Amino acid sequence: MKYHILTFGCQFNKADAEKISQLLIKKGYKQSSIPSGADLIVILMCSVRQKSVDKVKNLITRLRQGYGGRGKIIVSGCILPADEKWFDEQNVEIKKFKDLEKFPSISGLITIGKGCNNFCSYCVVPYTRGREKYRSQTAIAKEAQNLIKNGIKEITLIAQNVNSYPNFVGLLQKITAMKGDFKVKFLTNHPKDFSDKLIEEMAKNPKIIKYIHLPFQAGDNAILKKMNRHYTRADYLKLIAKIKKTIPAVVITTDIIVGFPSETKAQFAKTIEVMKKVGFKQAFIAKYSPRAGTASFKLKDNVPIEEKQQREQILLKIIKNVS
Repeated sequence: MKYHILTFGCQFNKADAEKISQLLIKKGYKQSSIPSGADLIVILMCSVRQKSVDKVKNLITRLRQGYGGRGKIIVSGCILPADEKWFDEQNVEIKKFKDLEKFPSISGLITIGKGCNNFCSYCVVPYTRGREKYRSQTAIAKEAQNLIKNGIKEITLIAQNVNSYPNFVGLLQKITAMKGDFKVKFLTNHPKDFSDKLIEEMAKNPKIIKYIHLPFQAGDNAILKKMNRHYTRADYLKLIAKIKKTIPAVVITTDIIVGFPSETKAQFAKTIEVMKKVGFKQAFIAKYSPRAGTASFKLKDNVPIEEKQQREQILLKIIKNVS
């Protein structure tokens, strides 16, 4: 029996993929390098954008047409209830793999928690991953120790919002106190929860990589409120200034959504201002797309796709000039 895993989306799915692989090997499976050679095909999908969901649906259609050979298809990862009907109609099993944490990380990705309590109006994560649940410091430290013993040089702690982890700075101190030649970084942060204590720890701890991914999403306060982000443009810029002052060599990256419902050109201009003021080294820019089940789905998607594309290109050009 052979398996093949296809992974889409964020670091969580990548971390889950390596653990599902270990689970299947334990059950007697061997890995196939191609889908057509597998008896079991596992697709870890992302539901954050409609485009991502459509990509998985198109892939399954291709697999059914012969690309996947005889393999049984299982879908896991982030799946909205609104999408489940289509998979049922295609006789594709939806499966939630349990107790993956008992399998050690291999690549250096350590999931410290899953789920989110923030309910940003455009985001599906609270509905696909549930509310925040965190692992113990002991379990995380044990996994980190195993990686260090195996020669991993970079450990990445991941959660939908690492800043919500109880005593996150204490967790960083516990891991970086371990002996060995390694560094630690973490993803993803939320501006409303990024503490002064964390900034100070990053500044003085040589084992913490001076890299922060800090999504700001939009530069206009009215749009941020509609997004349910719980901070203002001024709050974000004040935090950035504090970080840069305390950690001069820091590299900051971000996420931005263009064309959120009702976003005017004047409001988008404020996003441009933030981009130029901060000087992000990289930005992951998404054109807003409605997702059934989220709060923003009730809002009229009234920014034309052509306008979203133009705004995306403007921001990409700014990033290119900074880089």
